[in-house]
Amino acid sequence: MSERYPPTTVPRTIGRILFALLFVAAGIYHFRETNGFAALLPDFVPLRREIVWASGVLEWILAALLFVPSIRKKTGIVISIYLILIFPANLYAAIFHIPAPGQTFTPPIALWLRLLAQPILIWWIWWATSVPKHKR
Repeated sequence: MSERYPPTTVPRTIGRILFALLFVAAGIYHFRETNGFAALLPDFVPLRREIVWASGVLEWILAALLFVPSIRKKTGIVISIYLILIFPANLYAAIFHIPAPGQTFTPPIALWLRLLAQPILIWWIWWATSVPKHKR
C-alpha cells in the first residue's frame, strides 16, 4: 500500500512548527519595522519598502506551505533558496554597520554573527522538511 503523504517524524514536525512560527513572526516584523528592513538594502535598490512588504507576505505563505504534506520538501527547498537570496542584505548590514530593524545600534559583532544564522536556518528547514532515512 503506497503512502499518501511523505513520512515524517514528531521531531521534524515540531521543527516545522517552530520554523513556521519564526517565519510568521518575521513577516509581522517586516510590517512593524519596514524602514529598518528597507535600510538593509542599498539605496540603488528601487521600491525598497515594497520589497520588504512582499518578503514579509512571502514568509507567511512559505510558513503555511510547510503544512502541505505533498509539497513539504519543495517548500523547504524554496525557503532555503529564499534564505540564500536574503543573505546579501545581512552582509550589507554587517559591512556598513546598519542596525538590526527596530534598533538604533547593533554591535558590529552581532551583525557578523547574524550571518552565521543563515546556514543554521537552511540546515534546520532542510532537516525538518526531508524524509527521514529510515522511512524512505
